[in-house]
Amino acid sequence: MNKINEKTLKDLEFNTVLNQISARCNTELGKEIALQIVPLNSKEAIVMNLGQTSEYVSSFTNDNRIPNHGFDAINQELKLLKIENATIEIAGFRKIGNICSTVNVLKKFFKKFKDYYPLLFEASEVVELNLEIPIQIDAVIDRFGEIKDNASDNLRLIRSEINQVKSKINQSFGRALSTYQSSDFLDEIRESVVDNRRVLAVKSMHRKKVKGAVMGTSKTGSIVYIEPEAALQFSRQLNNLEFDEREEVQRILKALTAHIQPYIPELAAYQHFLAHIDITAAKAKYASEMNAIMPEISETKELYLRDAYHPLLYLTNKRKNEKTFPQTIALHEENRIIVISGPNAGGKSITLKTLGILQIMLQSGLLIPVHERSKVCLFNRILTDIGDNQSIENHLSTYSYRLKNMNYFLRKCDDKTLFLIDEFGTGSDPELGGALAEIFLEVFYERGSYGVITTHYSNLKLLANELPHATNANMLFDAKTLEPTYQLVLGQAGSSFTFEVAQKNGIPFSLINRAKKKIESGKVRFDATIAKLQKERSTMAKTGSKLKEEESKARGEAQRLEELNSKVKSKLENYQELYDSSQRMIYLGNKLNDAALKYFQDKKKRPLVSELLRIVETENSKRKKKSAQEVKIEKAKKVAVEKEVIKKVEVIREEKKKEKKVKAIVEKNKPKPVFKLGDRVRMIDGKAIGTIDKLEKNKAVVNYGMFTTNVSISQLELVEAKK
Repeated sequence: MNKINEKTLKDLEFNTVLNQISARCNTELGKEIALQIVPLNSKEAIVMNLGQTSEYVSSFTNDNRIPNHGFDAINQELKLLKIENATIEIAGFRKIGNICSTVNVLKKFFKKFKDYYPLLFEASEVVELNLEIPIQIDAVIDRFGEIKDNASDNLRLIRSEINQVKSKINQSFGRALSTYQSSDFLDEIRESVVDNRRVLAVKSMHRKKVKGAVMGTSKTGSIVYIEPEAALQFSRQLNNLEFDEREEVQRILKALTAHIQPYIPELAAYQHFLAHIDITAAKAKYASEMNAIMPEISETKELYLRDAYHPLLYLTNKRKNEKTFPQTIALHEENRIIVISGPNAGGKSITLKTLGILQIMLQSGLLIPVHERSKVCLFNRILTDIGDNQSIENHLSTYSYRLKNMNYFLRKCDDKTLFLIDEFGTGSDPELGGALAEIFLEVFYERGSYGVITTHYSNLKLLANELPHATNANMLFDAKTLEPTYQLVLGQAGSSFTFEVAQKNGIPFSLINRAKKKIESGKVRFDATIAKLQKERSTMAKTGSKLKEEESKARGEAQRLEELNSKVKSKLENYQELYDSSQRMIYLGNKLNDAALKYFQDKKKRPLVSELLRIVETENSKRKKKSAQEVKIEKAKKVAVEKEVIKKVEVIREEKKKEKKVKAIVEKNKPKPVFKLGDRVRMIDGKAIGTIDKLEKNKAVVNYGMFTTNVSISQLELVEAKK
């Protein structure tokens, strides 16, 4: 599948994308490999890479974050392992141990969370779990990067002897220091260290009185550094032991190297796996910054990019806090070629490059910044002709270069090719160059290729209109301000707005009219018609958006009125029920009142009882007899309502209790006022305000004007202190 050449990658600035991904890698090896990313050869590889990156992006938002995968490259160590009798240094072993441990941690993690990261788990299964290498290295090297004493029996004995000799050196040096200090042969600093040996700081005048080896002098020459004779013999012994130690350490490292040599393929696979994870993490960070996703990959030749952003432009504008305008582009069997026309600086080239760079990124396993409902297909070859590629070295003009490029297109184009051409046919005579470009476009069309071109040539606009599986498109312009809106509109060619833009930029109207007379009237009318149609489309688009807004408002208002109407209806029904119930109660009350009055007058019980029974039977005849099941349901509903009410009452009580507690705590912590005679006060739970006439211990006599009362001070609150 990968037949995408270097020129296409350069035209679409794919290297800039790779530089940005490389900058987001954690490891040096990852940074190097990221710069070598190219479009992948198979659909399976593309889907795998996209899926793994998508899984890594999801780890940023869930609780199962992927562990650290940082490592130091072991390329040099792998080369040494291939050489017989070679020895790897301690730092190299530490790097190897770290890589093995990191791989083991990642393998365990992906196995534990394989439901979250199935594709990354699958990638981790390629490398085998190896605990032997870290164990062998840990048995020899400690966490501080030093050879352990128990790495071998011989090393343990040597180091034990070294410690004994060092102890003897310190003892003999201490005795010499004490002796010469008491004789006042030493300087104030008493001792120093030269070549990792303790030496006496002897005054130069007494140098011959101190026995030992001279190790050096101070800059001024006032101090001579001497190793005492007593310590000197032990120092020679220490040198011999340290040499033996170095030899033994070298032997241990050589043996360890030999142990690890059989694992060269595994270590290379480990490093490759960690570099892959590092690059995947960098791709995920890059995708996260521009909200990139994995779109649906179509089995048919159908490409639909909705709300697509150019990644480089999007990130640049994001840093500047500027808006980036998305594009929506569709290519399918019924619409294989799009011819974009319109004025310069309207966004034609950016639209072209957006489609190209997103297609390259997708086929290289990178997520792309598009809407989630976008759909893409894969192309075997992507051909581009973008920009002025004039070649001074090869003595080629712009047009010669473009013709050479078109010749390459004609040889390579087929039904699995996507071609992108900016300013198609330019560089030569408009009439002749336009005719040749028209023939090229017909050939691309006949071969079933997919493509997008930008042009100002009218004959190419007409051809796109005539071909059944091609279409015109234009970049929408504001008809009044002649400012671009950066929106691609399919189905209609765009005017170049040549004369309108010239007039806007201050070119005299008389000169513009003279220019119009220089060209054929048909072309002017054709361009004017396109410009007029574009203005009408712009107006219609604005009108449509206004109508949509008004329709949305109207719907909202209608919904609000409907809700209000339903509320009013409900209230009316409730009021009607209440009125009917009240009328019935009044009617029953009148009947009972009449029966009571008659009984009051004649004191006859039988007529009273019969009248009451008649009233009750009449009322019961109006009631609908309910089944036992209905009565049961009503009781259950009633019980449920009662429980709900009780629950709410309990909640309210609890809240009130809490409020009282809080209030009590606040009152308790509130500083108590100091009352004085004449202060205006009131009871905490009262409203009447009185004046303190008398204070005795914790009691106060409060005068309310009409009466006085004896109250505890704790029950009073200050209203106004006496001035």
